[in-house]
Amino acid sequence: MRVMTYNIKTGGYDGSRGTRLEEIAEVIGTALPDVVALQELRGDSGTWLAKRLNMRMVRARSSWGQPVAVLTNPDWTVLAAGPVARPFHHAAARVVVATLGGPLTVISAHLHPHWGWRRLHEARWLVNAVGRTRLALVMGDLNTLDPWTDHQDRLRALPRQYRARHLRWRPPTSKPSDRDVGKVARVDTRAIAALDAAGMVDLFRAVGEGAPETAPTALGGAEFSGMRLDYLFATPALAEHVRSCRILRTAHADRASDHYPVVAEINI
Repeated sequence: MRVMTYNIKTGGYDGSRGTRLEEIAEVIGTALPDVVALQELRGDSGTWLAKRLNMRMVRARSSWGQPVAVLTNPDWTVLAAGPVARPFHHAAARVVVATLGGPLTVISAHLHPHWGWRRLHEARWLVNAVGRTRLALVMGDLNTLDPWTDHQDRLRALPRQYRARHLRWRPPTSKPSDRDVGKVARVDTRAIAALDAAGMVDLFRAVGEGAPETAPTALGGAEFSGMRLDYLFATPALAEHVRSCRILRTAHADRASDHYPVVAEINI
């Protein structure tokens, strides 16, 4: 089984400049995934991509942000599907598919873009959604830096308003000064740490190949400075079957979104 997570940036729409949907479809189609977690859907972009790729879609709507979805290969049997019923800023969608190893729960999530304390709550909701499930995979744009890396240089490279998204020593309305940046203890990594503390396995950290950064692509983005924000987390029983995990960097991926997709191979 091949799985992918992909933030497609504003549903692939660029206003009067047209869409990037063909490029997005090319990136996904070339990778031949069985399951795709999509974030930042808009309008009918999810429906268009599902039809173009001949995949089935389960979409979770958002009251404040942008919908997410899980696309599945029609050859896989879907046992259950629907949104994760929590007040996420964006959304989370859950699909359970039948595999030879047993039912596999796949969750596509997009955590809060601005406030670390909200991301922490949302990460805990994801942990609760997984519960005692033996085979589960949480994929998506988690908008959080990991707790195992020194992020000082990449934070210094960000404009102040975007740097504040990843720091935690003041209320979210406060504006940090330049002298406040630089100490790892102040980087807000709590959402990723919560998934790790719950026993979930960061697949790229476990078996990743190549550079870990997922944003920005050549399409750019002032809010990024060479950051890993997109993750695949698996339960330990599922992680035992993961063969590889990599960031998909291609010419099409450079133009299709401001995030690169992450792909993993699971022998299940």
